[in-house]
Amino acid sequence: MFDRIDPRSPTPLYAQISTRLRVAIAAGELCPGDALPSVRQLAAQLRINPATVVQAYRDLEGEGLVATRHGAGTFVLDVTAQRRDVERTNEARRLVRELLAEAGRLGISAPDLRAAIDQELNGGED
Repeated sequence: MFDRIDPRSPTPLYAQISTRLRVAIAAGELCPGDALPSVRQLAAQLRINPATVVQAYRDLEGEGLVATRHGAGTFVLDVTAQRRDVERTNEARRLVRELLAEAGRLGISAPDLRAAIDQELNGGED
């Protein structure tokens, strides 16, 4: 789940973690009642400071996506379908922004990018 966390990214690690968890909740990868990895466990897995994980979990708790029960862990809350849709839309827009930035860096024009996307959406036909 955390394979796309990049310490070299300009996006802070805590924001990358919270975004990945937000997307997992919106996509149904994480369901209401599911436990998140413990702070220590996730920090060790990602080789980062536990305070970074705590900050990500606090952000999600502030958004009403998870709840922390002291001594028991952090758990996914029941999120409305509308909220999941909003989160999926936000993630789709973020992905598009990344794609546009990378295309610009490579000198790919918007029409060429649109044509490539249309081609892929139509099954990769020429």
